Amino acid sequence: FTLTHVDHVAVWLAEVLGGPAEFTTRLGGHQALLRSHLGLDIHDEHREHWLQLMSDAIDSTLPGRPKIAAPLMDYFRWGTAIAQDVSRSPVGTDLGPPGPTPRWTQDGLVE
Repeated sequence: FTLTHVDHVAVWLAEVLGGPAEFTTRLGGHQALLRSHLGLDIHDEHREHWLQLMSDAIDSTLPGRPKIAAPLMDYFRWGTAIAQDVSRSPVGTDLGPPGPTPRWTQDGLVE
């Protein structure tokens, strides 16, 4: 079956937040995610709009849960900065060797 963009995002977030490595196994991992943003030329207003949508989604699904909301928004800010940076490079840009899929906890990036 074919996964939609929403499915891809859900599988990605599940892996990043400590779930199974399905995105890496089935969809190419972090490198594939970065490649999917090449050439998109994401501007600050696009990024800010997406962050607001994520904040609204968190507020509506996890109201009054700042211990969960804050680390999620920290991740979204961190990840969208990377996506925005990569988006300025043309499709086909060599991104170097693939690294592991990042993992994020309530304390931030697991290194």
